[in-house]
Amino acid sequence: MADAWSIGKHRFTSRLLVGTGKYADFPTMQKALVASGAEVVTVAVRRLDLSARGEASLLEWIPKGMTLLPNTAACYTADEAVRTCRLARELELGDLVKLEVIGDRRTLFPDVEELVKAARILVKEGFTVLPYTNDDPVTAKKLEDAGCAAVMPLGAPIGSGLGIRNPYNLRIILETVKVPVLVDAGVGTASDAAVALELGAVAVLMNTAIAGARDPVLMAEAMKEAVQSGRKAFLAGRMPMKLHAAASSPMSGLIGS
Repeated sequence: MADAWSIGKHRFTSRLLVGTGKYADFPTMQKALVASGAEVVTVAVRRLDLSARGEASLLEWIPKGMTLLPNTAACYTADEAVRTCRLARELELGDLVKLEVIGDRRTLFPDVEELVKAARILVKEGFTVLPYTNDDPVTAKKLEDAGCAAVMPLGAPIGSGLGIRNPYNLRIILETVKVPVLVDAGVGTASDAAVALELGAVAVLMNTAIAGARDPVLMAEAMKEAVQSGRKAFLAGRMPMKLHAAASSPMSGLIGS
């Protein structure tokens, strides 16, 4: 598996993780998930209709072979988040969880105190925890110390599509923690995804950027290619930035000189 990456016992090649919310219908969602090439799909446990059966159930439309990443969206306390993860385990959705503990309903910024508290409990219970957090290196380090398998700092507020607002904080986080860093939230278009990977993030998670596009399936394809391009650029190593021009051709041996 060339250039693969791992979280806990899970190993992947695609560096794009996608969501299932905000699509016009399940068939469009399914086509977009396939087009993205993603191997991981996140599902909001508290928004699942557990009474739905067959094609009425969201889970029926998720392509076979994708790894489910249940998330704790709409949880505002550590207790709510922990109970939601336990429910996901009971529903056999797996032990790999995206942990969200929201602190503000308007901005959807995380409550970092409750987030770290929930992370410690879930790690002790054997969950592989991927916490959605703000772009704060101190919090990222606390989450790593709590035993989280990765950290997922936001690029911008959830669903805003503003792109990566503070690349410098992300760079500091990448220098601070040893666990994988995934950019989560704020991506609006393909160039934002490419920047995340160019900075050194191992992967990027998105939902609204694809589901909210005029053509979600085409945008999913664009995101797949952008993530691949950004990863290649990171591995290649960009040229140094310079204030003044530097000729791309040798200046010696010019005709007439």
